[in-house]
Amino acid sequence: MKTPKPIWRPSAERVAVSDLSRFATALGFPVPGLPGEGHVAYGELWRWSVAERERFWQDLWNFCGVQAHVKPQAVLADDGLPGARWFPGAKLNYAEHLLRGGSERAPALIARDESGRRMELSREQLRRQVAELAQRLSEDGVGPGDRVAGFLPNAEHAVVAMLATTSLGAIWSSCSPDFGERGVLERFGQIQPKVLIACDGYRYGGKRIDTAARVGAIAAQLQGLKRLVMVPYLDPRPEWPAAAVCFDDYRSRAPLLDFAAVDFNHPLLVMYSSGTTGVPKCIVHGHGGTLLQHLKEHALHGDIRPGERVFFFTTCGWMMWNWLVSALAVGATLVLYDGSPFWPRPGALWLLAAAEGVSHFGTSPKYLSALAKNGYPVGAQHDLAALRTIYSTGSPLAPEQFDYVYATIKADVQLASISGGTDIVSCFALGNPWSPVWRGELQGPGLGLAVNVFDEHGKPLCGKPGELVCTKSFPSMPVAFWNDADGSRYRQAYFQRFPGVWHHGDYALMTTRDTLVIQGRSDATLNPGGVRIGTAEIYRVVEALPEIADAVAVGHLRDGEERVILFVVTRDGHKLDAALDRRIKSAIREQLTPRHLPYRILACPQVPRTLSGKVTEVAVRELIHGRPVRNAAALANPKALEFFRKLGRAQFR
Repeated sequence: MKTPKPIWRPSAERVAVSDLSRFATALGFPVPGLPGEGHVAYGELWRWSVAERERFWQDLWNFCGVQAHVKPQAVLADDGLPGARWFPGAKLNYAEHLLRGGSERAPALIARDESGRRMELSREQLRRQVAELAQRLSEDGVGPGDRVAGFLPNAEHAVVAMLATTSLGAIWSSCSPDFGERGVLERFGQIQPKVLIACDGYRYGGKRIDTAARVGAIAAQLQGLKRLVMVPYLDPRPEWPAAAVCFDDYRSRAPLLDFAAVDFNHPLLVMYSSGTTGVPKCIVHGHGGTLLQHLKEHALHGDIRPGERVFFFTTCGWMMWNWLVSALAVGATLVLYDGSPFWPRPGALWLLAAAEGVSHFGTSPKYLSALAKNGYPVGAQHDLAALRTIYSTGSPLAPEQFDYVYATIKADVQLASISGGTDIVSCFALGNPWSPVWRGELQGPGLGLAVNVFDEHGKPLCGKPGELVCTKSFPSMPVAFWNDADGSRYRQAYFQRFPGVWHHGDYALMTTRDTLVIQGRSDATLNPGGVRIGTAEIYRVVEALPEIADAVAVGHLRDGEERVILFVVTRDGHKLDAALDRRIKSAIREQLTPRHLPYRILACPQVPRTLSGKVTEVAVRELIHGRPVRNAAALANPKALEFFRKLGRAQFR
């Protein structure tokens, strides 16, 4: 039996010049002399960062040049989960760090869409536009603790609005314009923004989608709304609600850029849970924790250098948008894109990456899978000389997708599968510039994060799947949930399963080389015959078949026993017949185990997904048991539920 080998190793030069090596050297920690030893050295550094958390986070603060208006009294006080207080007494501002430094003429962001629109803002232009908007917001009474909401495409307006809001100590929250009226109101209605900044529409798949009427209906129902600001994204002179003011006209022309000095944990962002099982939870993140964690991930883990161009295919309704924007703090240029990744051709995003010289390219497994199914030759079609790192998140990245990246996109590229979430506005596991990449695995846990995998009794596991946890506090934990005065909902969300330990809700495996494998969400884990199975294992096998476009696997209880039900979406020109049913089962049996075999395989027209593209197994499971899904508005394709709802009504026989 051959010993498995990594699919990629960093060069000695890449290791030597990385920010992680500079950071480790400053600490007196030995930098790996050979790339092949990187995974060992990184594991040692990670364990040190967990054992010496206070020193690690203080050293990171110093290394990244965090500037405090008032210095902290300590690094950590009242350590506990929950209840820890990081950098008590410190006063700073998140937006200040994103807007500081760099050449005034250096590009801060480049915004493009599928129509060919391109807007570039230098760092000086970005600072000026932020100052102009911040001054008008201040004149409208927006200050620390007030909320400003954005209903915007992924373009420069959203970045300017977020930074202007947070520079004042006000709280930013955003949804993308593909959210329906109810979905927006279920989110913004809870936080009652003082100002709503919205667009007249957007483009997707070659179509113009007008949102002006929807914005008017939303604004009319938001209690406490004082101002509606409209961005003319589709038309220079659109028709919009009479009370609205144009974004360009609203900005002041004699601005002074000032930054509110706020507490380390002062609210910065309100983000939202997926909301597929009820009204979305409003998760509040703070200035200091978000800044420090993102600086760590962009500088040490991502090795993003000043002037490099960073892209992530995302919308303003997904956590990855906030994560992307924070790359300004390490001097990067943001590359923003709004539209379909396949319009007007499958290589649209790679044309963008080549044209803009993207060094760090972020996407999802679903996108990579679609490219592979269509046989699109990315590397042969596009000049990706600048590309150093590919990020992937949103769902587990299958081993076959690792193969596709290295065989078809670029052989010498770091494929960083990353995993975390809205709950921590960052990652628990991600890439690093020292370690090799192993097929199907995340390179390692994040520095300073006591990541582990527990069995059902709260005991650590190695080499076996279990619950992903974090056993010690960290700075980017949520500040609170909105409207949760006693903290009971917050504690129930993360600390009920294992008291005193953060329970993240992912089903994962940690290897002996400190890499991780994410196998899906815990609440979607299958349990046939009492054996827990991650849905990602099944998807990896099934979606590799050329006839299958998408799939969702759920557990169905009957007579006290759980059976695996697999729904598949076939590609055009194919249908689920007896022969394909046998092929699917044969592939699962050969590549997994007989316990993974579905009791039944059914064809469905669509797999329901959230607005950030994640499969919603829980919604399907509820419907086939005849139980309602309480928040279909949280889905990108709510009509997909109707098929499963009818199965539920038929008692799923």
